[in-house]
Amino acid sequence: MSGAVLPVVGQAGGPVADLLRGAGIPFAAAIGSAVTFVVVFVVVYVVGKAVLGSVVDRVMEQRGMDAHARKPLKKITSIIVVFAAIAVAFGAAGFGSFLTALATIGAAATLAIGFAMQDIIKNFVSGVFIFTDKPFRIDDWIEWDGNSGVVEDISLRVTRVRTFDNELLTVPNSDLTENVVKNPVAKGQLRLKFVFGIGYDDDIDKATEIIMEEAENHEGIMDDPGPSVRLIELGDSSVGLQSRIWIDDPSRADFVKTRGEYVQAVKQRFDEEDINIPYPNRTIGGGLELENVEGVVEPADD
Repeated sequence: MSGAVLPVVGQAGGPVADLLRGAGIPFAAAIGSAVTFVVVFVVVYVVGKAVLGSVVDRVMEQRGMDAHARKPLKKITSIIVVFAAIAVAFGAAGFGSFLTALATIGAAATLAIGFAMQDIIKNFVSGVFIFTDKPFRIDDWIEWDGNSGVVEDISLRVTRVRTFDNELLTVPNSDLTENVVKNPVAKGQLRLKFVFGIGYDDDIDKATEIIMEEAENHEGIMDDPGPSVRLIELGDSSVGLQSRIWIDDPSRADFVKTRGEYVQAVKQRFDEEDINIPYPNRTIGGGLELENVEGVVEPADD
């Protein structure tokens, strides 16, 4: 029909854009969509995190989960809330389906992102394995690939370890799943070994008795399993007596302190009982031969 005016079904931007248009503000649709997106995102995120976060915390408390298990679950919960808030805000702002747009963008960027995120994905999967297998926990003392320290934090990508020199190591999780990791405190008890070398002329039985007595007298050394001493080597300059002791609920500090005090006590007793702790001796022999020196060394003139 000529001259007919078609009714406007709807305009982009929603109620906020309508208010801006009424105020004569340019680009009302774009500004309205942006404002709507931000407001809806903040509301959904705050409400979602409060509700879902409290539910997750309650479930973890009921199941008695420790800090090792709670941290990654809380991070996953936050990611879910952010994703949901973006999806709802995307639709409320009139941008269409967030999932459809995400699929389109993802299809275009899959190859580039795949190459860029290989290490991230590998570390993420390794973090999941650390979480499920629990080779170590927060506050455990671990050793790997020549490094050692106390675990301070375990995330889905990296593990943070505080060394005994007070340095913070940020270790990719894949390094801890692909290499051998020693956890000396995993079983609650730790056996320590130390070799005492005595002279060949010293009394082996007397030295063994002293080593055992000092282990039994130290309050940090366990009675069950009890200490033991074995002759393990006849060296070039000494007889090796290996002491084996156990400490309970060990930490790195306990391990170093107990071993140091014990070895010092044995050394003092050896000195009191005139038991020698020899050090290696090396004798260098041989001669020096000179050939064809007649033309080089001339006799002195009289």
